[in-house]
Amino acid sequence: MKLETFLHHLHFDTEKLYPPDWQVDWDDAPLPYKLYRGLPVIPLTGDVPLTLDRREAHGEPGLEELGHFLWYVYGITQYAQSAFLEDPEERTAVSYSQLLRRFVPSGGALYPNELYVYIKLEDVPKGIYHYDVAHHRLQLLREGNYDSYLSRGLGNFDVSDCFCTVFVSTVFWKNFYKYNNFSYRLQGLDAGVIIGQAIEVADRMGFSSRVCYQFLDRSINHLLGLSEQDESVYAMIPLSIYPSAQWVDNINREEHVSAAELSKEVPLLKAETYNRSKRILDYPMLKEMNEASMFETTQSFVKIKKDDRVKRSLGTESILLPFTGSFSYDLASVCRERHSPDIDFMMGKVSQTQLATLFKESFSVIYHNDLDGTHGKSHTRVSLYGCFYNVEGVPNGAYFYDKSAHGLCRITQGDYREFLQYGLTMPNVNLFQVPLCLHVVGDKDHLKEELGYRGYRIQQMEAGILVQRLLLISCALGMGGHPLLGFNTKQCDDLYRADSKQITSLIQIPVGPYRPRAWLKGILNS
Repeated sequence: MKLETFLHHLHFDTEKLYPPDWQVDWDDAPLPYKLYRGLPVIPLTGDVPLTLDRREAHGEPGLEELGHFLWYVYGITQYAQSAFLEDPEERTAVSYSQLLRRFVPSGGALYPNELYVYIKLEDVPKGIYHYDVAHHRLQLLREGNYDSYLSRGLGNFDVSDCFCTVFVSTVFWKNFYKYNNFSYRLQGLDAGVIIGQAIEVADRMGFSSRVCYQFLDRSINHLLGLSEQDESVYAMIPLSIYPSAQWVDNINREEHVSAAELSKEVPLLKAETYNRSKRILDYPMLKEMNEASMFETTQSFVKIKKDDRVKRSLGTESILLPFTGSFSYDLASVCRERHSPDIDFMMGKVSQTQLATLFKESFSVIYHNDLDGTHGKSHTRVSLYGCFYNVEGVPNGAYFYDKSAHGLCRITQGDYREFLQYGLTMPNVNLFQVPLCLHVVGDKDHLKEELGYRGYRIQQMEAGILVQRLLLISCALGMGGHPLLGFNTKQCDDLYRADSKQITSLIQIPVGPYRPRAWLKGILNS
């Protein structure tokens, strides 16, 4: 299958991604976390704070703070058990599902990503560590100072003032075993919500962060000891106690660093791991996409020019939303409360103030990254569209949110709940009970012109960042959101008249009030 065809199938013909005889081997499922054997271990405290307070300015962070950061970003936070009837008519046989939850959503709660950290703290040896979420601890992979290596792998971005650099990787098999080739789309989105959560937590703790999408993949994977056939880094997030405005791109366009040469500077790292699966199937398309997305030299690094394509109004009527004051909430309590409702949604009226706050705050965080330049603001490469029903002062219909005007541009009027409900491939959400059905929309060519096939996974990650912010704000406003990929993309694109602008719907998020779910859950922190 050609890569262009593969990307098309990921969004418009998902049934063609699966072999005709595809069956999930549930009994041979991998663990939802990666385990290393025989490595030095540094325990992290389980005494995690129930609130996140901003640290003292310029105070040196310690291991305890880093442990809190990692737990709030990607730690195992909850054990949940749900009961359901195997035969609803008989009402006799009851099955139970058990899940280890984290604060971020994940397709099927499979969590295909892993976190690694390069640490420079006083109370632990400098080096590269894996965050072992199963035991909330760090495992040392390489000891030493790798500032120069990482800086050159990032195109000479100086990490010497960063006390920690976080690596977000993807383990391909962790959700390929269930979703087959469709897992490639999930992996980028899942990485994005982790990045979004990391940005939020870092900001609350007083750390400045920068998201790096462009790096020499083989060099970074080599440093972490990853086999590129099994796992690959998708993004890096340096953390600093200094304002991000002090960070400087020192890229010398005439100096080209190659992955092959840089990798020679550190020896091969071999470590024993365990994932539980006894039989791992091949996934040639994921390997081919990963290979095609890699940067071999820093000469491939680019800055993306601002593109207003996804921001242009497609409607003829605008509704200005009320300007709301600053909106604050307790991130820690929202993280504990947030989950993805499905049959729990119940229809309720959404006020115009709630809607205005949701949209404004979802775009309020300007995250620093290596695509927009050092001091430039993050450009909007993804945007929000939606179908609204029962919203105060907003006629039922399909709309585009114009961020610059803080208003809604109406595309078409009407009640589209039935239209959207029949577009679900798995109707696990009753959209008749949902007042807001939102879609994150992006460029249809997935930034390929600027970034090649790497652009696809970057677009998915940026969509994931927006999704996570949207979910947190929804929860803070007393509503729930449920990210969905099982929807008819072409149907939604037709509704939004997206083809004329060469944009497409990337993910669907029903948002609205919900009733408490009947489940047994326990919080896994002391």
